[in-house]
Amino acid sequence: MAYSSVSVFYDLSALAAAEGRGAGEVYSRLEEMLRLAWKEVAKDIPAVDAGGQLWELPVCYEGEYAPDIGFVAEQQGLSAGEVVELHTAVVYRVYMIGFLPGFPYLGTVDERLRVSRKPEPVAVRAGGVGIAGMQTGIYSLNSPGGWQIIGRTPVRLFEPHGDPPILVQAGDRVQFYPVSSAEFRAWSGVPASKPFQ
Repeated sequence: MAYSSVSVFYDLSALAAAEGRGAGEVYSRLEEMLRLAWKEVAKDIPAVDAGGQLWELPVCYEGEYAPDIGFVAEQQGLSAGEVVELHTAVVYRVYMIGFLPGFPYLGTVDERLRVSRKPEPVAVRAGGVGIAGMQTGIYSLNSPGGWQIIGRTPVRLFEPHGDPPILVQAGDRVQFYPVSSAEFRAWSGVPASKPFQ
């Protein structure tokens, strides 16, 4: 299960017997019902440029702040600069907050950047900006993680004693912009938050 999936549990033989249909017919009918339900729900999904606050977040895509950018570039036949251009060209929707307090699941990543998760989790620093499949996200705390880390933001997404403690909310929008490693280290603060140390 995931935030974008629905599980339907049913006894195919019981439904087929009750409706006097073959199992294939019952399955096709259920599949069509789900397809129609999705069309109804999809009508109410706001466009990525509608609603929610827009957060423009700085990200350093260099050196120690971007340990996997070379891997992503190589896997996708891109340069590191092209990875940055593609990643910063999109305004992402915050689909949900989870995994860690304040960790935003953002979508949708350009097809040219879609890479798989790491085979084993590694230590990720708070602020790490990663890609996994069609999503990008930001590690709000130091944590083990399996996403490909292509940068780091100095913006704190989670302040336990803040009001609210979570900066970015589901339904908000996020756009990244690149900063140098020197700018990252010199970051003095951001509205409603503090820089990482």
